[in-house]
Formats: sequence, C-alpha cells, structure tokens
Amino acid sequence: MASCEVEKPFTFRCKPIFTQGFTIKSWMKNSEVTGPPEAGAFKKRPAKHTQFRRFYDRGDLPIALEHDTKGNKIAWKVEIEKLDYHHYLPMLFEGLRETEHPYEFFARQGVHDMLEHGGAKILPVVPQLILPIRDALDTRDLQVVCTTLKVLQHLVISGEMVGEALVPYYRQILPVLNIFKNKNLNSGDGIDYSQQRRENIGDLIQETLEAFEKHGGEDSFINIKYMIPTYESCLLN
Repeated sequence: MASCEVEKPFTFRCKPIFTQGFTIKSWMKNSEVTGPPEAGAFKKRPAKHTQFRRFYDRGDLPIALEHDTKGNKIAWKVEIEKLDYHHYLPMLFEGLRETEHPYEFFARQGVHDMLEHGGAKILPVVPQLILPIRDALDTRDLQVVCTTLKVLQHLVISGEMVGEALVPYYRQILPVLNIFKNKNLNSGDGIDYSQQRRENIGDLIQETLEAFEKHGGEDSFINIKYMIPTYESCLLN
C-alpha cells in the first residue's frame, strides 16, 4: 500500500509503488511499472575447476613450460604422436575453460599441438570433444569463447572427415554462436586492435561458421542455417 505524507496545508503526496507490468498492482493508483529484468544472455557464467587443472597440479600430464626467443611453448615429455588421444585430447579440451596462467596456456597450446600431429587419431575422438566444447562456449566468457572458436577452426582441418563428423553435433555447438554472432565492436574512427589480435568475437564466429561449411560436407550449410538463420553461405557467392 502506498505511504502518503501530509503537506501543508493539508495536501497529500503519495510515494509511487514500483511494480512489474501485467500485474494487479500495476493498475493501482500511484504505481509505476518497472522494465523487465535483463535476460543475461551475454552474462559471463562462473566455470568450475576442471579435471585438467587437477591432473596438472598432480603432475600427471607429460608437459612442461619451455622458454625460447619466441616466447613460451610446451615441452612434451613424450612424443605427441604416441599419446593416447582418447585420454589426453578431451582433457585438454576441458581445460579450455581455464582463464588462469599456466592452465590456460597449457590447455590452449596443448590442444593445438595435438591437433597438429594427430592425423587419423582425431576422428574417433570427436564425440568425446563435444561436451567440453559446449561447456567452454556456455561460460559466455569472451576470452574462453574466442579461444574455443580458434580451436574449432583448427579442429575441422586437423584430419579427414573431422568437419563432417561435427555436423550431427551442431545443435550442441551453435546456440551460443547464434547469440554472439552480431556482437561486433564498433570503434567508429578509432583503431580496433582486437581485429589484429583476432579477438573480435563476431568476426571469429563468422570465420568458424565458414570453416564448418567448407569442411562439413553437403549437409553442413542447411544444418548451420537451421541453428543460425542469419547465416549466408560462403560457397554460393
């Protein structure tokens, strides 16, 4: 009920009642309707510590940090080609959710190293990668999403049929891409350094979708179009 204050000489000033629309209170006198709450589609979601972090802290991963004139890189204690891809590759993909050093560096660089040398070993592991990919994208953390998009672009060209093997899983991968697809930074006359660093999420999503279409076979476009209606084919132009 609105509280009223008496003003001289005997006039009443009632404080407004703030309420949501389409309710009984919204029709009451002195009520003011507030806007709907934010949907939170772009809101960053907290990510739990990963199994990758636990294995790294225990020293169970065959990796170490090596410094050279070009910067940091991974020193593998075992030849990458001899690694068990069913065990290590999904674990490294899970580590893509990490944002702290050195976990973020080892997971990101480790994934790229294994994709570079995996060849025919990658295709059988694809179903195990979908859940960590989806979890990384669902964090809505721009750093994590951009890292995952770059990994996806590398994944589809890492071996034969890998791009086509991802098509049945577009429904798990593409919803977050549809949300962020048009989230480009408009810097006006300024310089957008994120484009040089490939951190502009809108551009990265477009590149990723085009890579999916090019390497996903004849069914890739229709499945992308179903999940992201605004996408236009890059092969028909």
